[in-house]
Amino acid sequence: MEPQNENQMVVKDDQGNEHLIEMLFTYENEERGVNYVFFFDVNNPEEIMVGHLIEEGENTRIDMVEDEEELDEAEEVLNAWQEDPKIQELKKK
Repeated sequence: MEPQNENQMVVKDDQGNEHLIEMLFTYENEERGVNYVFFFDVNNPEEIMVGHLIEEGENTRIDMVEDEEELDEAEEVLNAWQEDPKIQELKKK
């Protein structure tokens, strides 16, 4: 399983299974000092997930967001991203 473009990466779940994911976009919450990433499994593109993007040297990992406050904020950010006219134009291409 190999990434096909720069927006893809292979991640392992808690059971050690590998998944090819594609990152949609990232954003930083400066108050929390946390970087978030919105992504989907290439085998299930309908389900968009959000996680903490953690870079440790040359390694990057994603920890799933579980906090309700963070999930509510992430939903607002995702909705705004999806409604952005510039994003809609890019999706058409």
